[in-house]
Amino acid sequence: MALKTARRPAAPKRDIDRYLDRLGGRVRRLRNQRGMTRKALAQHAEVSERYLAQLESGDGNCSIVLLRRIAHALGTQLPILVSETAEPPLDAVLFAQFVERLPPQAMKEARELVMRHFGGPSAAARHSRVALVGLRGSGKSTLGRLLAEHRGVPFIELDCEIERITGTSLAEMFELFGQETFRRAEREALDHVLRTHNEFVMATSGSIVTEPSTLELLLSSCFTVWMRAEPDAHMARVVAQGDLRPMNANPRAMSDLMAILNSREPLYAKADAALDTTGRTPEQSLAELIRLTTSKSGS
Repeated sequence: MALKTARRPAAPKRDIDRYLDRLGGRVRRLRNQRGMTRKALAQHAEVSERYLAQLESGDGNCSIVLLRRIAHALGTQLPILVSETAEPPLDAVLFAQFVERLPPQAMKEARELVMRHFGGPSAAARHSRVALVGLRGSGKSTLGRLLAEHRGVPFIELDCEIERITGTSLAEMFELFGQETFRRAEREALDHVLRTHNEFVMATSGSIVTEPSTLELLLSSCFTVWMRAEPDAHMARVVAQGDLRPMNANPRAMSDLMAILNSREPLYAKADAALDTTGRTPEQSLAELIRLTTSKSGS
């Protein structure tokens, strides 16, 4: 009797394969919603019908330019087409479209109304949790520790909390796993701090504002203060702390720092208050920080 050859189990799909499956399914669904044949979409997007068939089946991988053409031909936005997350509920899409039509000030008012109506943290709860944002060298740790002492609440450095929870240094995390893992760990650490502390002063990482979902959670849960300083003050303080990395073999260190600061300024500006520490002693900056947090909490 002939022996049957045992079938090898199918290899698990890689993350990129799963993503291409979702992308292909999304293209196919949007095409069907719009009543377009594959041939019509291929013509409008200026891609071959064969290639489009491969893309819809999860076997295609194309340049951002071709995906942009397909998105335009489908009448959708490129970020929606290539999103890594599942499709949001229709009401979420419609609400986002409505909010996008509002002028900037009205957007801010709409967000505050939604937060109040659907159980966002009260003003008192937010003011009992002070979070300092800003670049390295702005005084977040020094002044945060002094403010916590003044208020009689715990001082938390979010980077240290990440290392404590993950058991991994930030340097190792970036080297071994990259930005995505760090951002996820940062969000989880912030969630943990908010669950376990009703009052605190917290120093955040300089880049926490670059992840929209984490920034939204921070702004809605804490009273935030942007610790500002001139670029040369940032650099001088970092070097004075013994960290020479910014200047090592990098003649563009200052221009790189200014580029980072300029790109993040609109994000830092979402904070409830701002404190410029340039030219001030720690005592002067602390007095101003106390005034900002006290007057705001009492308003």
